[in-house]
Amino acid sequence: MLRFAVTIFAVITSSTCQKYGCLEGDTHKLKPSPEPDMHECTLYSESSCCYANFTEQLAHSPVIKVNNSYWNRCGQLSKSCEDFTKKIECFYRCSPHAARWIHRSYTAAIQSVPLCKSFCDDWFEACKDDSTCVHNWLTDWEWNESGENRCKNKCIPYSEMYANGTDMCQNMWGESFKVSESSCLCLQMNKKDMMAVKHLLSESSEESSSISSSEEQACQKKLLKFEKMQGEEGEEAR
Repeated sequence: MLRFAVTIFAVITSSTCQKYGCLEGDTHKLKPSPEPDMHECTLYSESSCCYANFTEQLAHSPVIKVNNSYWNRCGQLSKSCEDFTKKIECFYRCSPHAARWIHRSYTAAIQSVPLCKSFCDDWFEACKDDSTCVHNWLTDWEWNESGENRCKNKCIPYSEMYANGTDMCQNMWGESFKVSESSCLCLQMNKKDMMAVKHLLSESSEESSSISSSEEQACQKKLLKFEKMQGEEGEEAR
């Protein structure tokens, strides 16, 4: 069962990579390839747009900085908040699917990646008691001569900076993410994403501004099948 699921993921990954390659950021590869020795972001180890050595920065908690971007300008992130922040960083840096949502004007960036509302709500819940000094982590920092980020404003709790999970997801990384109206055709930064990506890359749903009931039902059906397979695999492992 697990082998079948891995095969599905490999096929989806292959078709995505051939069409989109990787983003053109400073740590991205030209094309995704396996990285069996990743320290973090292992969800993408079968086909990764980042090199394994990049993930060393994320492998230890607390994470102080990634490249020149400090995560602790308002104090160390809580473990739960840090875990979600890592998921987002891993997707942007390492996912072979990220380039499907490449920004039209800036090829190192993503735009309107559909996140599940439940993921955003959980992310907000994990970070609401942590503090930040920026609303948009891409544009609101002050950068010094060394290229390091500094606060321009005072630190306040996430719960004051953002109204809820939807507000946070759709503003924290600028235009990078949007909250999907679907509960299935969206990303959660876990293994279930392989089902969503398959549908999101299909001709019927690609570039669509709305989600049809048939697409939603097809996705939900395959997601339930995948979850059943995972459950059976878990039972066999006991």
